[in-house]
Formats: sequence, C-alpha cells, structure tokens
Amino acid sequence: MRLDLDPRTIAQARALAAKVGDPIVELATKHTTVAVERATLRLAGLAGADPDGTPWVNHLVDAVRADIGLEHGIALPVWQALAARNNDLTRLAEEAAAGQVTFRLPEGAEAELAAKHAREAVGAGIARLDASRVTRERMIAETGDAPRKPWIYLIVATGDIYEDIPQAQAAAREGADIIAVIRSTGQSLLDYVPEGATREGFAGTYATQENFRLMRAALDETSRELGRYVRLTNYASGLCMPEIAALAGMERLDMMLNDSMYGILFRDINPVRTFVDQRLSRQIHARAGIIINTGEDNYLTTADAVEAAHTVTTSQLLNEYFAKEAGLEDWQLGLGHAFEINPDVPDSFRLELAHALLAKTIFPDAPLKWMPPTRHMTGDIFKGYLLDGFFNLAGAMTDQGILLVGMMTEAVVTPWLSDRDLALQNVRYVMDAAGRLGEDFHPAPDGFIANRAREVLGESIDLLEKIIDEPNGLLDAIADGTFGLMKRPADAGKGLEGVAEKSEAYYNPASDILEGK
Repeated sequence: MRLDLDPRTIAQARALAAKVGDPIVELATKHTTVAVERATLRLAGLAGADPDGTPWVNHLVDAVRADIGLEHGIALPVWQALAARNNDLTRLAEEAAAGQVTFRLPEGAEAELAAKHAREAVGAGIARLDASRVTRERMIAETGDAPRKPWIYLIVATGDIYEDIPQAQAAAREGADIIAVIRSTGQSLLDYVPEGATREGFAGTYATQENFRLMRAALDETSRELGRYVRLTNYASGLCMPEIAALAGMERLDMMLNDSMYGILFRDINPVRTFVDQRLSRQIHARAGIIINTGEDNYLTTADAVEAAHTVTTSQLLNEYFAKEAGLEDWQLGLGHAFEINPDVPDSFRLELAHALLAKTIFPDAPLKWMPPTRHMTGDIFKGYLLDGFFNLAGAMTDQGILLVGMMTEAVVTPWLSDRDLALQNVRYVMDAAGRLGEDFHPAPDGFIANRAREVLGESIDLLEKIIDEPNGLLDAIADGTFGLMKRPADAGKGLEGVAEKSEAYYNPASDILEGK
C-alpha cells in the first residue's frame, strides 16, 4: 500500500536533500577525528587495554597526535615506527604509552612502504567484515529468516551481559526477531570503548567487543533452536561511532543505531566531529551488510509530533542521502519515525497513518523503523497497553519494516519480564489478526490521510529550501534549533578537540579500501 503522491514532488525533495547534504559530505572528507584513526587501528587488529582500562588504540593515537598532530593520519607514522622498531601493534602501543617512542611523518620510499604495510593490516580487518557478512548470509540460508514483517524488535538492558543473554534468548523464543542490547547510560559520551565482558551498567550494558561476541554466539544457538535467524542490534552513536561500527562488523551484529543528529541534539556532541565519524562508520556498515537505524523518532519526544512532522521527513531524506553516499543500499536504511501524536488530538490515529504512509511511500524499499509511544505514556498501564495496540496496528497497516515493542509500563518502571511477555502478546495478536490488513486498506486519493501526507511533504520541501538559503546550510539549521528544538552550534559541543583538518600528506587505508581506491 502506497499513497498516490506526485513522484516529481518526491524527486524534488530528494534533490534538495542532496543539495543540503553535499557541503556536509565535503566537510567530512576534509577532516579526520581521533575516533576515525582509532577505528583504523582496530581494523588493523589492535585490541586490549592497559591495567586501568584505557584502550591501546587511545594510547597510540594520543601519542602520534602529541608528536606530529592528527592531520596526517596515524597510518604512516605508526607503520614507519613498526618497521623501525620491528614491533607489533600492541607492543608499539605499550611503548608509546610509556613515552618510549617518538613518531614522525615518513616521506618518499619510506612513506610508500609504510602505506603498503598499513593497507595490508587494515585490509585483513576489512576481510573480517566480509567474512562476517558471508557467515550471516549462510546462517540465514541454513536456519531460515523471520517468517514475516515487520520484524519485532525488543530491548534487553540489565547492565550485566550474562543476565542479558538468557533474557534475550527468552525474548526470541516468545517471538522477538531482533534483540537490541541498549547501552549503559552515558556511554555515548565516553571517548573510548570499554574492554571485555561487563557486569555493571546504568540502565543498559556497555557496548564492548566481547559483549558483542558473547551475545551473538548465544543468539546463534537460539536461532538454530528456533529455525529462524535472530538479529542483534547495538548502538554506534556517540563519540566512538566508527570504532563501535568496526567492532560490530567484525563480531557480526546485524543492525546498529547510527545517526549523527541524535548525538548532536540529545548528547551535545559537536556537529563537525560526529558528521566526520558518521561517514566512516556508515562505510563500515555498508561493507559489513549491517542495517542502520536512525533516530528521527527522538525529535518527537521534545517537539510536537504534528507541528514538527515535517522535520522528521526532512531528516529522513538527509539520512538517506548521507547513507547512500557512504555506500549503504535501500535495504540497509532503517529510517526512524514514531507513534508520538498526543492521543487527545482529534483524528490522532488518522494522522499517525498519514505520517507512516508518507514515509513508506517516499522510502518504499527501506525497512523503516517504527517506534512506539513514549511521550504520552502517563503511567496508566491500561491506556498504555491500548495505545501500544494502536501503534502495532498502524505498523501492520502501513508495512513498516521494524517494529519496536512498546511497553505499557513506559514512564513507570524499567520493564519486568512479565511486561515484555504481555507486550509481545499484544504484537502477536495484532499481527495475527490484522497483519495483512494493508492489502484492503486504500486511503481516498483526496481524503484526510493523503492530503495530510502531501502537506507534510510540502513543508519538508519548504524547510530544505530554507536550509539551503542559510549561510552555513545544515550547520546553521542545527544551531537554530530546527530539529527537536535543540540548538547546537558547530563551534561547540563535546569532542570538538578531537577533530583535525587533513593535510596533503593524509593517508588512511581504511577509507581508501572502503571507497574502492
């Protein structure tokens, strides 16, 4: 089911989004960050941390930066030092942390040799991404896939990975197709990735490579038991986007939350920092066959879902542009939106259908991520359960790709296992009873739903044109509070000190390989 929207209007909106996005891509290609350089080292095989928990990739990048700056990248100075000292990466990082190494930028034949060895090492990491993708495809072929869409997405978050695992397996047995291990509160603001299996977290579990490995192995067991592949999701937003993307790709995660705008607006991360980080992280996701989820649904937790509906559509168009420029395909675009209209608004359900159908019509081949009500969940669990039922019905009727299970105890408590069971029962009932209702539901071409969708699309085009007219384009729009009512200037925010403009000598083998150079 699709709305009868003028394809020329949709094409105009896409063209405007590209015009807004082009300067951001140019900005990203001209800069690097500490996280980009650390991700390169992780792809080259550097892992582990010192006794205090500081990762070796942080030590090595900080040492290079202190000696010659970040603008040349770390590949040439690191691999020159490796050759000169006949070392491996871990030992070099240990010596750098102890102040026993002085880095310099090689030139001529020495630089060519360093680049060759760096590319070989990073290439091995990218080959691991490729191998994980092949393993996923083979497992889906062997075990089978989820029997229908939307895929049912359920969050697990205890803080203890060893408690998360049985809860995730139980959720899969009750019908969840995707398990999301939500991160510990505040991890997005850590400028390093913790190491090892973790047993303490705050409203979530730390995203670490070992936690990824443990959960993926457990869900593989459950996938074989159930005869369907259970997907795993985590979060790549924050100050370590490309690093977490690399770890996720190597450990065969299937989806990742990946959206600069979320970090900018809701974590006050510097816009330049996170746009640079986002580009490499999405290139990694594209290579690894990972589906990204974007965070437009969060706008509606701070702005009115009717008045700000066009900002969601605008952001989806921009996210599509940035994603495809980085190499992602339509099937990898889990663009976010949400069921967040005040239920007291007249015709609120019709408005929700209009917004959901607009997204599906503009992005017909994307597995749209449909998020449940949160802002207007008052603590009345009976009303909340009903709202979640309407949310599930809208997802079924409008052919959403990913449906995050809503909890009737939202805004009351962290969900109990019994809450999740009831929520999954709600989803199962709606999907069994009305999962194919979209085949019979055809809004009138000039009716309320179609006209509302045209109105929102028109407002999105107006907003994109306004952004183009800003002196600094999207960066000014973000600074003005256009999205989610949050004002985030480009010269402020967390992580700005970790950005450097590239020199003419800059070299990064990860970018070169992922871009096909």
